[in-house]
Amino acid sequence: MPVTTLIADGAPPAVGPYSHAAQAGNTLYISGCLALDETGTFLGGDAAAQARQALSNLGKVLAAGGLGPSDVAKAVVFLTDMGDFAAVNAVYAEFFGDHKPARSCIAVAALPLGATVEIEAVAVK
Repeated sequence: MPVTTLIADGAPPAVGPYSHAAQAGNTLYISGCLALDETGTFLGGDAAAQARQALSNLGKVLAAGGLGPSDVAKAVVFLTDMGDFAAVNAVYAEFFGDHKPARSCIAVAALPLGATVEIEAVAVK
């Protein structure tokens, strides 16, 4: 099965040698999304603001693949401080609405560009 890469219009450029997503068959593997604007500038802010922007970027990648939040089967949230869990969880719940994909939330020592939140996902067509 061939793997194709996807670069989403309107999403920030990758901060390394990777694509926004890779598609294998009907599965879209979406790279971690940070609180970056479309120019790649890190927006910062508190964890809720970062989660909101990261999910907005995730939405742009999903749309570029012809998908939406309800197509996400699994998400992974990375936090540098588990004290931000509730704030990020509230933004996450807004983004996904009634859809509740499988999810992991992992505390990490650091994230690229000094971010406090990164979110990746796997979606299925």
